[in-house]
Amino acid sequence: MTAAPAVLDIHKILKRLPHRYPFLLVDRVIEFEKDKRLKAIKNVTINEPFFSGHFPARPVMPGVLILEALAQTAALLSFESAGQDITDNMVVYFVGIDGARFKRPVEPGDQMVLQAELDRARAGIYKYKTKAFVGPDVVTEAELMCTMRQID
Repeated sequence: MTAAPAVLDIHKILKRLPHRYPFLLVDRVIEFEKDKRLKAIKNVTINEPFFSGHFPARPVMPGVLILEALAQTAALLSFESAGQDITDNMVVYFVGIDGARFKRPVEPGDQMVLQAELDRARAGIYKYKTKAFVGPDVVTEAELMCTMRQID
């Protein structure tokens, strides 16, 4: 299988998100529609640090990290739509999660396709509809709310 062409490669992602290894959970952006949607990829490998403890006999990616990957995807949608790189005084905070559902485990060797669609933006709060897929199967879905803030 050939890799999808990158709309944002890892170097551009690092300019948009403040996260770094081991907490950066987006490897490539493959689709982007300004102020509407973004699709990204996370390659899940056995050398991820969380697999040694979750669970050693049957490693699965923790659900909270799948939600974090979706939140990073949503943040990329916001930053890319605004044409903004991160700054030392700009952060995106989670402010809510609704309707989170986990449909099947994500295991080493899986490639997650992460999808975020902007549902609405009001008073500095952004609401996204998000889904994570492995192949054609939805593995996780949730509505996420975030806000961007300047910090001093």
